[in-house]
Amino acid sequence: MTATRERIHFVTGRLAEPSLRRVLADLAPRIGFDYSVDVLNITVAALMTTPWIARRLSVPPGTDRVVIPGSASGPLEPVREATGVPVERGPADLRRLDEWFGAARSDLDGYGAHDIEILAEINHAPRLAPADLLATARRLAADGADIIDVGCDPGSTGSDVGAAVRMLVADGLRVSIDSFNPEEVAAAVAAGAELVLSVNSTNAAAAADWGCEVVVIPDVPDDLGSLLDTAAFLAGRRVPFRLDPVLEPIGFGFAASLGRAVEVRRRCPDAAMMLGIGNLTELTDVDSAGINVVLLGFCQELGIRSVLTTEVIHWAASSVRECDLGRRLVHHAVTRRTLPKHVEPGLVVLRSGRPQEHGNALLDRLAADIRDPNFRLFAERDAIHLVGAGLHLEDRDPFALFERLTAAGRTDVDSSHAFYLGYEMAKAVTALTLGKDYRQDQALDWGHLTRPEIAHGPSRAAARAAAAADAANSNTPPVDTL
Repeated sequence: MTATRERIHFVTGRLAEPSLRRVLADLAPRIGFDYSVDVLNITVAALMTTPWIARRLSVPPGTDRVVIPGSASGPLEPVREATGVPVERGPADLRRLDEWFGAARSDLDGYGAHDIEILAEINHAPRLAPADLLATARRLAADGADIIDVGCDPGSTGSDVGAAVRMLVADGLRVSIDSFNPEEVAAAVAAGAELVLSVNSTNAAAAADWGCEVVVIPDVPDDLGSLLDTAAFLAGRRVPFRLDPVLEPIGFGFAASLGRAVEVRRRCPDAAMMLGIGNLTELTDVDSAGINVVLLGFCQELGIRSVLTTEVIHWAASSVRECDLGRRLVHHAVTRRTLPKHVEPGLVVLRSGRPQEHGNALLDRLAADIRDPNFRLFAERDAIHLVGAGLHLEDRDPFALFERLTAAGRTDVDSSHAFYLGYEMAKAVTALTLGKDYRQDQALDWGHLTRPEIAHGPSRAAARAAAAADAANSNTPPVDTL
């Protein structure tokens, strides 16, 4: 018996109708759904609100769900109540419907599961005031750290290590101690530390007295025999441990250290393992997200279930959050045997927000339809496009563009509006420089680092006011951004 295809009812405005129909004509056969389109009496969908949609929507019988424009404001409940069927927001840009349907794939059900533990080291923890240490630990935990690693100063004894660990544990945090100093380790373990970093042949004998799990490292990084010997010694004394073959920086044995990790897993197939990935992110001139994901993928495939990272150097200042997102991505890829692609947009920071183009024909049509005094900005084809009533200007240089606006006879731009345009043009230049998508009045997409845009500018306020006035008068509405 053939399964019934899903029927989806799409809502749009008059300006976007032709584009939406073209997109759906191509997309529906590929995805496998039937559709209908409801063109409401408004020029641009971005001006819709959900109560306004609910009063005007007509849903055909047999509709399985309604998709409204992603830029439509307001809660979905009024539309659900009016239609009696599930309602979802689509993408803000209809040209991204293919991506939107991909993000809603059934094979992403349950996405977010992970089994790699993150240890976040706070370097030189004894130097921090208690309040600062606690604030840092809480932030790292909020970003995804499972264990806060209290990093001590080599060659000295922190007098307040026990008190620091006790404070963190009392706050509900799991804590490890990173020290070879027996006094610091003993104080930290007595205060509640559950893991000691690290143990080799020089301090293995003391580990039997600590009563907690330890991380075993080789005496020197390339001495795999010493790692296994120390592990055997601890196993004989029933000390729980995880093996860390020590990741070395590029140029100092990086490839060989990866090979040693593979060899440790071959020799010890059931042993718990850890990898200090901060040795690479902190010591390589590159943004840390990509390195973190690659190393987490290596760990996921090899069965290394804990990683140690830190956030000292500025280019690795979001490593814990990256690792939290990355461990979910690699778990999904390995357990589902699927490529880690088009799954976790939060990890694409620099090049996130794939640029979309409207083209001059559509921008010229928009200029012909605009009837209010506000401007719309677009960034595409290596230029900033300024569109207003009967006006479409473009230039790579925002200063030149503003001069051309003045030359076009637009003398009604006051200082507040000029500041707003300057702010938006700066975002547009950034988008062009990095190959990002620019959308007026919306934050640039920086992946997990994106900050919500602060509502600003006369363009948005005036357009909303004009839309409300037109809606009240039941006349042809004005246009805003696409």
